[in-house]
Amino acid sequence: MEPSAENFVTIYAEATPNPESMKFVSSKMLLPNDSADFRTAASAVDSALATALFEMPFVNGVFIMNNFVSITKNNDYEWFDLIPDLRTFFQEWIQDGKMIVSPKQQLSPEQETEVERKIRQLLEDHVRPAVEMDGGAIDFKSFENGVVTVQMKGSCSGCPSSTMTLKSGIENLLKRMVPEVQAVEAEAV
Repeated sequence: MEPSAENFVTIYAEATPNPESMKFVSSKMLLPNDSADFRTAASAVDSALATALFEMPFVNGVFIMNNFVSITKNNDYEWFDLIPDLRTFFQEWIQDGKMIVSPKQQLSPEQETEVERKIRQLLEDHVRPAVEMDGGAIDFKSFENGVVTVQMKGSCSGCPSSTMTLKSGIENLLKRMVPEVQAVEAEAV
């Protein structure tokens, strides 16, 4: 059955700075205002899409956010061979209206200090857009004793250039804009 014009989905693949990750961008929104990062098949129980992807022998990680899915592959495979089939897989999955991620319960916002709010806002406004372009996400975790802890997700998790981005980009920005910040560290996923 052919999809109607309103259900038709286009998918394109976009390289990320992590050579083992590829970003697949959809013309339809998949997971607005949230992200889901699955590093193992066992962690993917809340996502029918991620579960199906982990059944593919080359998939090592799945990250879903906004209108894209980042796939991290093992190095036994080449993207050149995988991209056409993955584009078709995503296109059919989305056009068929299959579930992406099970709805989560909304968590109540934690009490934040003014410094934490400022850090979170800087990350949201200045860092998140650039990280998303590379197929990943950054989440603020904590601020204690001058150290900001963030979590790198998607293609940024394990990316060779993420340490440099963290130290030379994010840390410099936060130190300059928030004098209380002395360092930025990434928490392992």
